Amino acid sequence: MSDFRDLLDLASSRLGGIAVAANDEFFAPRENLLRPEPPIFREGEYTDRGKWMDGWETRRRRDEGHDWCVVRLGLPGRVRGVVIDTAHFVGNFPQAASLEVCEFDGSLDRDAIASTSLSWKEVLPRSALGGNQQNLFAVASDDRSTHVRLNIYPDGGVARLRVHGEVLPDWAQIRSRGGEIDLAGVENGGAVVAASDMFFGSRQNLILPGASRGMSDGWETRRRRGPGHDWAIIRLGTAGTIRRAEVDTRHFKGNAPGACSIQVALAARVEGGNEEALLSAAGWKELLARTRLQPDTLHRFERELAAAGPATHARLNIFPDGGVSRLRLFGFPSGAGA
Repeated sequence: MSDFRDLLDLASSRLGGIAVAANDEFFAPRENLLRPEPPIFREGEYTDRGKWMDGWETRRRRDEGHDWCVVRLGLPGRVRGVVIDTAHFVGNFPQAASLEVCEFDGSLDRDAIASTSLSWKEVLPRSALGGNQQNLFAVASDDRSTHVRLNIYPDGGVARLRVHGEVLPDWAQIRSRGGEIDLAGVENGGAVVAASDMFFGSRQNLILPGASRGMSDGWETRRRRGPGHDWAIIRLGTAGTIRRAEVDTRHFKGNAPGACSIQVALAARVEGGNEEALLSAAGWKELLARTRLQPDTLHRFERELAAAGPATHARLNIFPDGGVSRLRLFGFPSGAGA
């Protein structure tokens, strides 16, 4: 993976991430850390405690120690990179930061943090920060994490925290529920590993939970002026057999694709994220033949799907270009009701 920011932000409030506790939030609340939108600045706006800031900001520390904030990830996973964004914090950003991770199944509030013997592991050692910028740090951790703790030295403000990584769902729990699941959904470990283009919208938006909030919340390619078509490759959360599919073009009215098709493949996982090789190496089978799409419409396909067998990857082809809000691929994990 050339840029860990291509991976999902596991801490995003869109996925259920919550800043559960902080030792101090005098000037600005911890909840701002996980807001999905970019931080903003309001010139001349003050509260009764000081300048209004779009982030988490602690008071000036007058003793030893450092400040911290604990975040419950929206989805558990393996952390691959962190963005500590100090946008608009110029004279009040921390000098440095570190990050720790742990796996904990229970409810972790401030009292539990103080009383529970948690096994925190440092994945980002104390590192210098710059003000009013995105501070990027690659992380090499194979641990499954449910919580992270951001430590700032000694105090100050951070606008946003992004914790990018790979989702590691609890498959024993998922299988115990029975029934169909969305094999492509990020909550089940799906990931969009490659796309021909994503000029107007990230490929990862395709498989986010919930309905799309607008065109900016989908996957959209630029206008194609030559031959060919656009595509996106999805690594399913686990190998399985797809029984139903949904291709959602809602919000895309003058820029929806004219048609789509879906192919599937059974292939080994390619480590490092370089799964574009599947384009030439995998034996793709047609799941959904090229089918006309309507703008601003949720399309459901079941009888139209071919019996393509178990798959680990799917490829959505759109003709020739355009935007898709969401893709759902419902089915059974291999060995479970297939």
